[in-house]
Amino acid sequence: MNHANELLHSPRLPGFLATPLRLIPARLYCQLMPVFLNKLLSQQINEGDLDFLENRLLNIKVSDMGICLMMSFSQGRIINAANSTIKNKADASIQASLYDFLILAARQQDPDTLVFQRRLIMQGETELGLELKNFLDGLDLESTGSFKLLETALQKSLPIYRRLFS
Repeated sequence: MNHANELLHSPRLPGFLATPLRLIPARLYCQLMPVFLNKLLSQQINEGDLDFLENRLLNIKVSDMGICLMMSFSQGRIINAANSTIKNKADASIQASLYDFLILAARQQDPDTLVFQRRLIMQGETELGLELKNFLDGLDLESTGSFKLLETALQKSLPIYRRLFS
């Protein structure tokens, strides 16, 4: 696949791999993701960088895995909001394939490019979406060991992912 074509079409997780992942109960993803994010973003949480998400619902959908997470920020931590009493409709929604989320996390692609290519779909409150995007763009990955470790792992694994699933 040439580079121009790769930019327009992300590798998709094949059904034989996505199906077993879909069999994992959604509540497991919903319980593990906030724990992971709270640990990864502990410095930013302590500095109040996520306060703009207080009692707001964020829906994150990984399209090729069939996973949908509803999260919020309350009392100084990211929480699973799938059964939230805050309200039942997300304030903002973000959808992309697993690969596209991974290249965003590895900083191999910027969110604006993926939005314009319709590979990253953001819906809901524009202001909240922009605040989230600005927060993610402003993360100082070099200052936190966890981010560096994650980025290194992604940098090594993404070429393999592209080769296997393109």
